[in-house]
Order: sequence, then structure tokens, then C-alpha cells
Amino acid sequence: MHNIQEAKTHLSRLVELVASGKEIVIAKAGKPMARLVPYVIEHPPRKGGFFRGQIQESSDCWEPDKELIATMTGATLEPESTIDHP
Repeated sequence: MHNIQEAKTHLSRLVELVASGKEIVIAKAGKPMARLVPYVIEHPPRKGGFFRGQIQESSDCWEPDKELIATMTGATLEPESTIDHP
């Protein structure tokens, strides 16, 4: 706990301490009067619907993709070579 006079004299040092994550209590006549805490930037809540009307899906978008299924279940990613090896 720091008294008001000390806080006025050492404000820069106290602000540095607070910026590093500490909380400082300032007192007057031994009675806590204020608390210095780190400043936290508050982000507004996210809003949905940003892409409303801009995304379309094809009529078959939910149909199984045979090529993707084959790739994911063990088919090789490289096409087989047509070059004969000795």
C-alpha cells in the first residue's frame, strides 16, 4: 500500500509496476482510497451474419466426394508413373 504523497512523487514508477501486471493500492491516512490496475483493452463481442447473402452452396455440396474419400482412406496422393523402370 502506498500513500498519496508517495504515489504523486513516484507515479511513473508505480505506472511501470502496474503495466508489468501488479496492482497498487493508494491510501490516505492509512485508509485505502484507490487501486491502480493494468489497463486491459476490451474487444467488442463478435457479431454474426457478416457474410450473409455472400456465400452459396452448390446443390451437391453435401454429397460424398469419392476422390476425397479415396485420398483420406489410403489411396496414394501421387498418380502412378507411366514410365517403365528396369
